[in-house]
Amino acid sequence: MSDVLQAIYRGDRGEAERHAAGRELDIFEASALGRTERVRELLDADPSLVNRYGEDGFHPVGLASFFGHLETARLLYERGADANQLARNEHIQTAAIHAAAAAEGKDEGTRYELVRLALEHGADPDLEQGGGFRAIDAARQNGDARVEQLLLDHGATGSDPTRAGA
Repeated sequence: MSDVLQAIYRGDRGEAERHAAGRELDIFEASALGRTERVRELLDADPSLVNRYGEDGFHPVGLASFFGHLETARLLYERGADANQLARNEHIQTAAIHAAAAAEGKDEGTRYELVRLALEHGADPDLEQGGGFRAIDAARQNGDARVEQLLLDHGATGSDPTRAGA
């Protein structure tokens, strides 16, 4: 995995930016850093990158969503990103809607817009990531009442469907 991604995963945006300086970022690095124009260049050259998996199992729209980059996520959806594609990471099998609802270090307004964008592009509001966690669970965990209501308005079930009758 690249030093840029390692730094951003550790939450060190400054170090990630230092590693990114002066080099051509790949689709995963550019998505995680919110470099929309670089993502556009890469997709213009190779449209198949939009739903590709990185060596860590994450996909571009999930990275853009988790790190709170609305314009980058919008571009990826416009270019055909699958809103229901689950990551293949050995620890976290998340889709963009889960990443959006849990967007690291972002406020509820940003998470709301990212979730809304995912829903507008066909995200299943009840899609389970690995382990059964849903976007509504992340919204509740964060205390994001607006995000929770948005998901309910789009058909998410209020209770955990895997625990019905338990």
